[in-house]
Amino acid sequence: MPYPFRAVAVCRRAWVTALGLSLCAGASAQTELVIATVNNGHMIEMQKLGKHFEQAHPDIRLKWVTLEEGVLRQRVTTDIATKGGQFDVMTIGMYETPIWGKKGWLQALKTDAAYDADDLLPAIRQGLSVDGKLFAAPFYGESSMLMYRKDLADKVGVQVPERPTWPQIKDLAAKIHDPKNGVYGICLRGKPGWGDNMAFLSTLVNTFGGQWFDMQWKPQLQSKPWQEAIHFYVDLLKHHGPPGSSANSFNELLALTNSGKCGIWIDATIAASFVSDARQSKVAGQMAFAQAPTMHTPKGANWLWSWNLAIPAGSRKVDAAQKFITWSTSKDYVQLVAKTNGWANVPTGTRRSTYANAEFQKAARFAAAEKMAIDSANPTDATLPQSPYIGVQFAAIPEFQAIGIAVGQQMSAALAGKSTVEAALKASQTLAEREMKKAGYYR
Repeated sequence: MPYPFRAVAVCRRAWVTALGLSLCAGASAQTELVIATVNNGHMIEMQKLGKHFEQAHPDIRLKWVTLEEGVLRQRVTTDIATKGGQFDVMTIGMYETPIWGKKGWLQALKTDAAYDADDLLPAIRQGLSVDGKLFAAPFYGESSMLMYRKDLADKVGVQVPERPTWPQIKDLAAKIHDPKNGVYGICLRGKPGWGDNMAFLSTLVNTFGGQWFDMQWKPQLQSKPWQEAIHFYVDLLKHHGPPGSSANSFNELLALTNSGKCGIWIDATIAASFVSDARQSKVAGQMAFAQAPTMHTPKGANWLWSWNLAIPAGSRKVDAAQKFITWSTSKDYVQLVAKTNGWANVPTGTRRSTYANAEFQKAARFAAAEKMAIDSANPTDATLPQSPYIGVQFAAIPEFQAIGIAVGQQMSAALAGKSTVEAALKASQTLAEREMKKAGYYR
């Protein structure tokens, strides 16, 4: 029997006992929170542990709507834009949060001393705030980092520095590339998409000194930094990468790395826990970690992302939603996951206290490199020339999603040899200009 009806049954017994003197005195129906979330491991675990929240808050019941990432984005975007009211708590990214917060589509979150917002990693907190107000609370965060086979680097006599340069990485990739024995020098994303190949390529362009838009919002896709960065990328994977790189994204590259086929992989910090896990990776003991490579500038060399929980503006269940978000993104929740599943499985990338914990450091030998990567990412200052947008591997404007997808297709075509780099960038510039003019950014 659903909880609300259970409450009504209790009320009826109280009414009979009191001979009509009081109807449901002191009793109240439960508040049902509908939570839209993504179907990844950390979020699935949150659902399992939700019983602890319900036990502590018997007046609140959690209802989960679990969706694949692309479907989730579409559903929550439609719901919040139309004020549909389907969800009380939404799982959204760092891309949506500042856009929706600025539009007034999200409820500003309230944090007390016990929540300790100052414990949030500065880069993550900044990326989720508008005018100093936090509009979403981070459940887990990530940056990008260098993961490599130290045994292969040692074999060729190369010591990888804490923050290498791209020429150094290219040199190492060339030395360890051994396709006849099933080892490729370097693995990088090539599958088209604003969150796939363009997440990586945006950081590459950043460190080559480029940007998506100048201060007049004019696209810069045919600039010298874009030309240099994309030529470098295509040449690097053509000579030292695995075949079919234009179809590879996170999952494909993780599989290649865990099977020992990638000498170098630059991708999300969340991957470090997988490649260093002997249950998943054949080369777990050989994996080492460093910062994402730089070229002309360290600015924007590694991306910044988080999955976050937010409350739609106009919600009728703000208090209950605030309680749940506070619980699920708190220091106590991290401790609960550690107690239940071990420190190697806690959601990372959000709190200083997690990285200060000796047990976590022992379980996650990548912890220091991960935290350094996240701390170094600055979404408000990610490009060498001044830019008008917030974001490291994206521009936090509504038009970017469509532009990023289209440009990603062009870059993937260049990588596959179906287009030249020059032609791909020219087409990208044309489509980006069209979208930005249509949106009224400039004439």
